[in-house]
Amino acid sequence: MNLDFSDEQKQLRDQVRRFLAEKCPPEAVRTILEGDERYDKSLYAGLAEMGLLGAAIPEEYGGVGLGQLELCVVAEELGRVLAPVPVSSSIYLAAEFLLLAGADTQKAEWLPKLASGEAIGTFALSEGQGRAGPDKIAASVKGGKLSGTKMPVADGFDADFAIVAARDEAGKVSLYLVTLTDDGVTRDILETIDPTRGQARLTFDKVPAEPLGAAGDGWHIATQVMDRAAVLMAFEQLGGADRALEMARDYALERMAFGRPIGSFQAIKHMLADMYVSATLARSNCYYGAWALGSSPAELPVAAATARVSATTAFQHCSKNNIQVHGGMGFTWAFDCHLFYRRSNALALALGSLSTWESELIERMGAGNAETAA
Repeated sequence: MNLDFSDEQKQLRDQVRRFLAEKCPPEAVRTILEGDERYDKSLYAGLAEMGLLGAAIPEEYGGVGLGQLELCVVAEELGRVLAPVPVSSSIYLAAEFLLLAGADTQKAEWLPKLASGEAIGTFALSEGQGRAGPDKIAASVKGGKLSGTKMPVADGFDADFAIVAARDEAGKVSLYLVTLTDDGVTRDILETIDPTRGQARLTFDKVPAEPLGAAGDGWHIATQVMDRAAVLMAFEQLGGADRALEMARDYALERMAFGRPIGSFQAIKHMLADMYVSATLARSNCYYGAWALGSSPAELPVAAATARVSATTAFQHCSKNNIQVHGGMGFTWAFDCHLFYRRSNALALALGSLSTWESELIERMGAGNAETAA
């Protein structure tokens, strides 16, 4: 087991970091936060031109065909700069659904568009508050037409198509590919703590729905894809946690009080040390998740939940303590601390809440222990 990236993957990381340092400074994030645009279109186009959107998409479908580990590298760098782009919806989710369960025609139509940035995809699962599950799905498909409401849907207002979980005519949960530009689709923007990662309410009124995957297999497919996406999301959170720690450290070394840097005071030292431990633990668990994602599908369910829980905790911890280290200035709009705090809370709810993944981890570890004992 090798829990580190290869030299080639580290070179990719350096390349992506240089690109994002130029194209996605904090000012670019603030432009989306304060403006009318819902995501950075020029940045998204640049990621496509570099082949980063198609990193894990096979060459036959317009991608680069590198693999999931390379996508983990990209995800971490996107998280460091809080990139305001719909990569998680389009690449971590929609593309993975197509690769795992899509028909050849569906792959041929949509994967090249996702890799080139021409189209945005998303996954519509939740139908309101509470833990998402097969028993919570009320949207239904009858006669090939979808009706129901999904919320929140990440990047749903800008997506060109969605993979939707709905009940088929037999009452079982199945997946459907729905073009969101068709008549009968109503979209409403939802207010969130982080407007740079938009959420929407999608209402479907007898909209044409194309089956994706086997009938009645929707929840099983969705679980597999969300585990894969959880690892990638965890790397985004890891990148954000590391950057928040760096911001706090730099400020503690520069800010003077009583004639010396505030980083020399014991309380600040302890705070920074706690942030470092949290981020380092998350990195270890993320690397385990990346290894399972690329090499051990049997271990992925536990590894994905572990990475997700650890990275969520680390990002929230580091972003909150970053504000504390900055003191009163950290609470102001002028400093960038709130950008990381916003994103940490937004990502904590993506793909299911922290408590949901904690429960998943306990259940999966318990199931594994039971199998071992048997």
